[in-house]
This record gives sequence, C-alpha cells and structure tokens, in this order.
Amino acid sequence: MEVGAANFQWRLPRLRGRLRRAAFLALDMEFTGLHSTFPQNNEPSLFDSPAERYLKARQSVQRFTVTQLGLAIFSNENSNKYVVHVYNFFLFPSTLGVTDVEFTLSASSIQFLSHYGFDYNKFLKDGIPYMNEVQEKILSQHLLAGSWKVSSVLDRDVLKKAIDEVTCWIAAAEEEETMILQDLSGYQMFEVQLVLRQALQNVWTQPLGDKKVMVKKVSPQHRQLLENSPSDCCQKEFILLSARGFTNLFQTLVKAKKPLVGHNMLMDLMHLHDKFYQPLPESYEEFKRNIHNLFPVLIDTKTVTKSIWKQCPFPRVSSLLEVYAVLCSSSLNPKDPTCPVIDLASDCSRYAEKKSPHEAGYDAFLCGSVLLRSAHLLLCRSTDDAVEADPSFSHYLTVLAVYLNKVNVIRGGVSSINFSGEDVPCQHPPLLVVHVRGWPGLNERQIYQEFKALCRFDVRWLSKNQFILLSNKFNHVRRVLRDYKHHPHLRVSVYRHWRHSPRVNCLLQVSGIVALWSLLAFVLGGAPCCSF
Repeated sequence: MEVGAANFQWRLPRLRGRLRRAAFLALDMEFTGLHSTFPQNNEPSLFDSPAERYLKARQSVQRFTVTQLGLAIFSNENSNKYVVHVYNFFLFPSTLGVTDVEFTLSASSIQFLSHYGFDYNKFLKDGIPYMNEVQEKILSQHLLAGSWKVSSVLDRDVLKKAIDEVTCWIAAAEEEETMILQDLSGYQMFEVQLVLRQALQNVWTQPLGDKKVMVKKVSPQHRQLLENSPSDCCQKEFILLSARGFTNLFQTLVKAKKPLVGHNMLMDLMHLHDKFYQPLPESYEEFKRNIHNLFPVLIDTKTVTKSIWKQCPFPRVSSLLEVYAVLCSSSLNPKDPTCPVIDLASDCSRYAEKKSPHEAGYDAFLCGSVLLRSAHLLLCRSTDDAVEADPSFSHYLTVLAVYLNKVNVIRGGVSSINFSGEDVPCQHPPLLVVHVRGWPGLNERQIYQEFKALCRFDVRWLSKNQFILLSNKFNHVRRVLRDYKHHPHLRVSVYRHWRHSPRVNCLLQVSGIVALWSLLAFVLGGAPCCSF
C-alpha cells in the first residue's frame, strides 16, 4: 500500500494500532545515494575499525536522504499464521518554516532505482514531511517568537499571489464577508494562513480541505476570540503535528518496542537516527547507546543467513530475493505442517502475484518472511524431537538469541556491530606485504588495480615502496603468494610485525644507534685513571 502526504494523516491512527498489536516489524529504506565519494578514501575497507566505519557512513548519511521507507507489520493472529500489512511511505524533508534542507543525489543510485520503477514524482510532490528533534525545536522557537520564514521559492510565489488577492479584496469587503483561496497544497495551507494573519489584523482564515482556505474579514475583537479557540488549526501544536509528519509514526514505533528486522540494516538505522531522532553524534559509542535505547531488539537477516549458510547444505546466494527463494523452496521445507504461514493482507496482495525488488515495502516483506523461515529452520535443527505444533514467535526469538542486536558490516574489521555489547573482531587471513622494486611512484590505487584482476584486496600504504594487502578469503592470499612468487617488480610475503612494522624498525634503529654510541664511548674513553 502506497502512502504519501495526501493520505498519511488519516491513515496514521490505524497504523498506530497495528504497530502496537504486531509480533514484529520489518523495515527497508531507499536513499538518494549510499556511499559518498567525498572525501576521498571514504569507501568501506577491511582495515576499518567499527568507529572508523561509523564515521565514514555518517558522512554519507549526512549527504543523502531517504526517498522511500517500507514497513511490513507482521501480526501473529492465530497459531502459526502471520498476517502482513505492508506500506510504502514516500518521504520528503520538511520545508515548513525551518532551515532549508540540502541533500545530494548519486547518479548511480538514481539510475538504479529508476530501472526498478521508482516514481520520483511521488517522492518530490507527495513525499511525507519529517524532522528530527533539533529541527522541531528550531521550528517551535520560530512559532513562539512569531517569526516565520518560507523556505521554498515556489511557496513564496504562491504566498505573494494569495496576499495580492486578499489585499485587493479586503479594501472593499464588509465585515463577515468571505473569499476563497484555491489550489494550495501541503504546507502552503499553513503558510498562507500564518502570513495573512500576521500581516492583516482584521482577517481570519480557516482551511476548507481540497486545497482551499477561507478568508473572512472580522473585527479586532472577534479576531481575538477566534485566536483563543482550541480548535484553531494554526495553533502551535497543530502546526508541529503536521510538520513532524512521518516522525509521528516513528515515535510510535519507538514506544512500541517491537523487534525490528532488517537486511544489512546499518545504513537504515543511521538514517532513522539522523532523520527522525537526532543528528548523528560524532561518537560511535553514543550512536550505539542511542540505537539500543530506541530499538532494544534488532535482528539483521544478513547476520542470521550468513550463519545458516555455514550449517545447511544448500546453495549460497547474496541478494535478499534469492535468499527468500531458497528458503521458500520445496526441497528445503518438504510439507512441514509447523512451518509458519505468511499471508499478505488483502490491500497488499499484489506482492503475492508479482515480484517488486528494490521497492521498499516489498523488500521489507521479504525481510520479515526470511526471518520467520530462517528462525523455523534453526528451531528444527536445535532439537532432535519434532518441533511442537504451532511454535510461537517467542520460540523463534529464543533460537535467534545469539544473533540479536548484531547488525552486519560489509567489509570491515568486524563482521557485525553489537548494539548490546562489545564488538568482536573478524578472523581475517594473514596480512600480506608488497615490496616494490624498480617501479617508482606507485600508489594505493595502482596497487589495488594491479591485484584486482586476480582477486580483491584492500590496500594501505606502509612505508616507502611497501604496501599492506588485506583480504577476507584465505584462497585469495594463497593465490597471490603463488602467482607473484617470481614477479620482476613486486615481492609479496606474509606480514610479520617484528620485521615489517615501521615503528618496530624505527625502535630497532634507535636502539642500535644508542648501543653503538655507548660502545664507542666505552672504547674511546677507556678506563678512568687513578692518581696517587
């Protein structure tokens, strides 16, 4: 089900109710870009510590924005049956009286989403507004101070036209006479009313719906009575409610404390924090604490399925859609009566009939379905006896306990970020060191390109004419050591800290110099003479 700014408010009460009754929630997001290329060397690397990876990703999150958020609400209505309500929310940053939001578009990301049918008109024209707590505080201060700023050039043109119409009309109008302003959309309904009320003390405004606002000429006394009415739509609370937009649902999601499921969900979590909660902190540990407080139970299906692939004899696949297809195959689940039944709600049935990869709602549905099927597979393998009829979601959480709050990291010094404890370093193959001879001026990028054709390594400069290579595959290390054994310019060997570390070499050199000078001083100085 698609939800935009035009129908979000009246869907919000039902959405809140479904969130509270859910067994768990699955989430997926689409962005205007993924990894920023500014500054240079911002790409993920196996050398990255968790804090380094976080700071790189933080720069990307600050540059890009969310175009679509998919939410799949899984309700365990009876026995082992799950009914799923799926929503596609088109989002667009709030422009109501706050500092204009800037964001970047990645050409490859835009092209990728366009290829899969993403509707950018809905994103731009019907995107649901949102703001974080800092932006809301700024807007609230502006409302209290009575200072109002219209960010959009388009909105300023609409306002100018409306003010001109009202100014011409009011000069000849009698008290209690009215006029209608038409073709106002979104925030323009608020902004026109606020600006007119601030500029003209003898007018009152009221929205009529269907992009219309009624303007009435009133006496100052009548105006004062109307301003104190609790139902006035331009009161601060109503304006903030509208400006918060999707953030209202995010706050319900946080309060519900339901298990939140994603697939490779680190960037999703960072955008949730930055766009709807608070700007991302510089501290990696603070970010971890904040996310754990917001979402105490996280399950990354990438972390879960990586482990299952090691245990189960079936083909390894990478994409979420392929994982879903494997887990749904009849060979893996041969008529198991206890396997969870997943039914799409009637207004989301198109996902049962047609694949829609990289549509946020569809990917959220796949993600939740992969979780249930993976958990059931783990439950079946965790006991020698038959699985009891109709296992509950709490049974699944029990077998998933080892994976909870561990969010997958793509190419890093850790395989996952542990939001409820210490991060565990990866067990990578040994480092390799490349010594360059007779090939002056080589840099990290050129070394990377040299080995790229054979296998993928991450590269770091070590010292003059020396580079370190790091891979996550042992067979790549063996291949390079074998194939570069007789290379005329590159000598590759296993890195030994005591031999190759610049710090150790420097310490040995300094120690050698000190020892040499001490020996010379002893030889040249001789033994002290004694006089009688």
